[in-house]
Amino acid sequence: MRAERTDTEPAFGQADLSNCEREQIHRAGSIQPHGALLVVREPEQTIVQVSENAAAFLGLDNTLLGMNLNDLPGNLAQRIRPHLSDALSTIPRAVRCQVGRPKVECDGLLHRPPEGGLVIELERAGPSVDLSQQVETALRSVQYSSSLRNLCDETARVFKELTGYDRVMVYRFDEQGHGEVFSECREPDLEAFLGNRYPASDIPHIARRLYQQNRIRVLVDVEYTPVPLRPQQCPLTGSDLDMSLCLLRSMSPIHIQYLKNMGVGATLVVSLMAGGQLWGLVACHHYAPRFVHYELRTVCELLAETIGTRIVALESFMQAQAELAVRRLEQRMIEAISRDGDWRTGLFDGSQTLLQPLEATGAALLFESQVLTTGEVPGTQQLRDIGQWLDRQPRDHVIATDSLGVIEPTFADLTPIASGLLATPISRSPGEYLLWFRPERVRTVTWGGNPFKPMETAVNDPSELSPRKSFAKWHQVVKATAAPWSPADRTVARLIGESVADVVLQFRSVRMLIAQDQLTQISHQVQHSEQPVVIMDTTGSILLVNEAFEHLVQWAQPHLRSIEDLIPFFDPAETVQHTVHELLTEWRAWRGEISVQVGPNTLRPLTLRADPVFVTPDRVLGFVLLFTDLGEQRAVEDARRRFQEGIIERHWATAVRLDSKADLVYRNLLSTVVDNAQLAALEITDSLDLAHMPEKLHSVQQSTSRSAELLAHLVWHATRSAKGKTGH
Repeated sequence: MRAERTDTEPAFGQADLSNCEREQIHRAGSIQPHGALLVVREPEQTIVQVSENAAAFLGLDNTLLGMNLNDLPGNLAQRIRPHLSDALSTIPRAVRCQVGRPKVECDGLLHRPPEGGLVIELERAGPSVDLSQQVETALRSVQYSSSLRNLCDETARVFKELTGYDRVMVYRFDEQGHGEVFSECREPDLEAFLGNRYPASDIPHIARRLYQQNRIRVLVDVEYTPVPLRPQQCPLTGSDLDMSLCLLRSMSPIHIQYLKNMGVGATLVVSLMAGGQLWGLVACHHYAPRFVHYELRTVCELLAETIGTRIVALESFMQAQAELAVRRLEQRMIEAISRDGDWRTGLFDGSQTLLQPLEATGAALLFESQVLTTGEVPGTQQLRDIGQWLDRQPRDHVIATDSLGVIEPTFADLTPIASGLLATPISRSPGEYLLWFRPERVRTVTWGGNPFKPMETAVNDPSELSPRKSFAKWHQVVKATAAPWSPADRTVARLIGESVADVVLQFRSVRMLIAQDQLTQISHQVQHSEQPVVIMDTTGSILLVNEAFEHLVQWAQPHLRSIEDLIPFFDPAETVQHTVHELLTEWRAWRGEISVQVGPNTLRPLTLRADPVFVTPDRVLGFVLLFTDLGEQRAVEDARRRFQEGIIERHWATAVRLDSKADLVYRNLLSTVVDNAQLAALEITDSLDLAHMPEKLHSVQQSTSRSAELLAHLVWHATRSAKGKTGH
């Protein structure tokens, strides 16, 4: 019996424009008519569900329901038998077979839905692809792209050349889910879509999830008549078949109407995954029906995996360049302390020192009730008001908005110079922030049709739904917003904030030794810092151990009066003993890695920064020991080691049996894929964003594994196809 669905989760084809976001498009219950679908009960291999056209597609008169797969004319059962032990849950496996009466050469695509059974999709076999030349050239062109723009332009060109579609677009998503045509390659007589934006609602969330699961989708003809499945519910489950991985799956009537409104006749859409996220799509449009065979589709999917890896590498490289500017800024502050006794002069030394890394037009420092600025910024009292407003916001490493006057009307008057605000705290004290500003950017956004125009809804017939009939370019004038802060901007701001916070902590530790009248206030700030610090006088007596350091060794409840009381907690103790001796007797600063005991048999890696505090070149007031947790760095090193150990060994063994000639083709192509992955890994590990580095390396390794598997399937299939034509 058909499972009932609520209005909040409409069945396929029963959605309207108010609830299409939740339409169950993966349970379509029908296919496109250029192929046929069989659902087989395992292990007995009985056909329990078919597309209505299956018998006709195979040239048979009798119904296929209840038939054993082995009784079908041809060698389909024989060809799929070696793969029945495979998981077949993420990437469909293709077999070349001859099936039907008369026997017709077909590509059979096999996968297992989550609820069980074996799904077999049959398509007419297509021509083989030249793997050794055309595909390798395409892979190399991707690997050698030196910028994101160049990569996307090359992607559009390569896909158009490979597939022959009239228009190929690289479609990039922003943080709000809106899409932009970032690159385009089209026939000369077609209107340009380059730069057009499309609202997030054009691609519902459920469709985006399917794009991550099933990386390639083909619509052969928008005018097709869907072929229903018989019986309607799958006998294995009693509910609609999960068609998430089906290449033949029918598309939502709303999406079909959308394409008809654009005048599109056929589509090929390939997902671009970067860092485990859906970064964008390669959208190919044709203005007449067009079918792309399995081998070419797999080449497109392989290219998309390689492109996704390159996107991660290029974005990591750009971030690494910005992080280099951050480190230069940190060096300026250190030099300013030695030169002027005040780190703030290094921060504001030159108008572009703070502004350029974030492409900001103004910046301000709120520190100890003082305000320092550069560039175009609000007035001093307005900056203090912003600091107080930030104190009321949820505590975070970075607070960012491109429309400050909209989210907080009190600051609406600041829109011309401070519509965009990026802020990072530099201590745990109230009102202490680094602020960056961007002015209002009155701009015209070009949408592919008016995204705010009311949509027409047919009352009784979902097939007559009319999402945005007009796709004429629609221009929206956007006011009271600044250029948005990118994820890279937020990372750079966080790193600058952390650098300044380190300097602030160090500077305040020095001032505690210099100014006893400020001891209570400053020691409180040091005590509550998240970074462990120890301060001692010239004899080695401990003046202060902050809470962060006490937390590390609290298990032993030590009585810390002298630096000698601390040495047993470090490993290697001899190194720390020697370092402390040189610090006390020769005033020699030290940087290095040590470990501290955080439990009876537990060590935690740290970096130790030990500095003498000079009042004059021949007089020292005391010493500051600053510790930094190396846990993230160790995780990164482990991830880098695992990546290097696994990237070669894991991907040279093919998942299918290949003869020597095919194996050579496979290894040549895989070499390109692995080279691209290793280049990506080098650029990722140049980044200083330690928290996300293992995740990025893992995503590259996963993408490389998927590429290797796709490539193995493709070479195996091409080899079997070639042998079939020569009679072997």
